[in-house]
Amino acid sequence: MERKHIVVVGLGGVGGYFGFKINQTNESKKQHQITFIAREQTYDAVKKNGLILLSDEHPNSVTKPEFICDTVKEVSSPDLILVCTKEYDLENICMQMIQVISPKTIILPMMNGADIYERIRKLIPNNTILPSCIYVASHIKEKGIVEHKGKPGKIFIGRDPENFNENIDWIIDLLSESRIDFELKDNSFTEIWTKFIFIASFGLVTSKYNSSIGEVCTVPLQRSEAKEIMKEIKLIADKKGIQLSDDIITKTFEKAATFPPKTPTSLQLDINSNKANNELELFASPIINYGIELNIETPSTEKIYNELKEKINLNSF
Repeated sequence: MERKHIVVVGLGGVGGYFGFKINQTNESKKQHQITFIAREQTYDAVKKNGLILLSDEHPNSVTKPEFICDTVKEVSSPDLILVCTKEYDLENICMQMIQVISPKTIILPMMNGADIYERIRKLIPNNTILPSCIYVASHIKEKGIVEHKGKPGKIFIGRDPENFNENIDWIIDLLSESRIDFELKDNSFTEIWTKFIFIASFGLVTSKYNSSIGEVCTVPLQRSEAKEIMKEIKLIADKKGIQLSDDIITKTFEKAATFPPKTPTSLQLDINSNKANNELELFASPIINYGIELNIETPSTEKIYNELKEKINLNSF
């Protein structure tokens, strides 16, 4: 395989887990240039100690990046950029990427959200963007240390609808060699929206009540509110031509019931710990905006969105 320059932007739970696997494989093969982008204390910690992954998958839990920068602007000639930042940083990162990418640079957003592909496409109209969906139970234990639990992480990757015939064989080889579990789909939007209907509904309702996944499943009022949000998402998906199963709402509650009942959601933890940045917009805004665009009413999502905005504003005083 021709030598490529792969850039991992963001070393949180997702970037740390998948970036670790890619870099550790490359440490021995020296086949590609891998560059990590990390900020402030994470940059300092990884520069000094390497990237540490605590996972049953990897007994040897340290990988030493050869290249690490604290801003995308320092990168040159990337062939592949894995965007592993938080949703609220996406536009800012895209504006930085515009300064360093070439027409051949492929972008793989490793973020879960219904509108991520479209938001990147709006700012970067000509490059290949691979719509994706991520499943991984990993989080930052401390700066430069990522902890992973449960099943191996998995990526669903779709071909770019705008550049469908782009040759991405080398990316598939990279993921395979790095022992990353993935599925390549001609169209990955079904997987993206199947995940979104779960994370959006449960994220919004658990945040409102400061509750858990188990409580949303079993407390009638919370279950009802989550179900109404799911209905709104299903109507939007149908109108956009995204194939969700007719029993997607039942299946989503069944999936939720497999989690330990006290499992929190990341949005609930962020909002109820008064975290300045959170992913409320990631979950609510696509539903509301697509609703306006497609003339579909979304009263349940709008109501809970406004309640959470008010909660955030009160907590900020």
